[in-house]
Amino acid sequence: MLGEMVEPGNIITLEGSLGAGKTALTQAIARGLGVDPHIYVTSPTFSLLHEYQGRIPLYHMDLYRLSGEDEIESLGFPEYFYGNGLTVIEWPERLGSLMPPERLHVALTISGETSRTAILTGYGKYWQKKVADIVSMV
Repeated sequence: MLGEMVEPGNIITLEGSLGAGKTALTQAIARGLGVDPHIYVTSPTFSLLHEYQGRIPLYHMDLYRLSGEDEIESLGFPEYFYGNGLTVIEWPERLGSLMPPERLHVALTISGETSRTAILTGYGKYWQKKVADIVSMV
């Protein structure tokens, strides 16, 4: 559902412990964007950024190994924000003052061996409306 409703320039931040499902959610978003189903979406923990082509580009960032906003800025990551694709950011707390004000924040928790709970928070008017739309669909 998320992959079908996002637009160029949208940002989704993902919060959750290791194994909470951040990359699995990104995989589902990629499918909704029309990314080739034969391409397996993996965590960019070591490469820091993976790019996938769908109806719009998907930029998947993992900030887990980065020390903070100076390092993130020096890598040029903020240049992807609000660009021509969807930016999905794992471990967004590392962004500090670089945190995009307009975004969808998804907090994932492990609620069972094979289940997860997701809390969606829209930041900015655009995402507040989108979250209300999502809630009305479920």
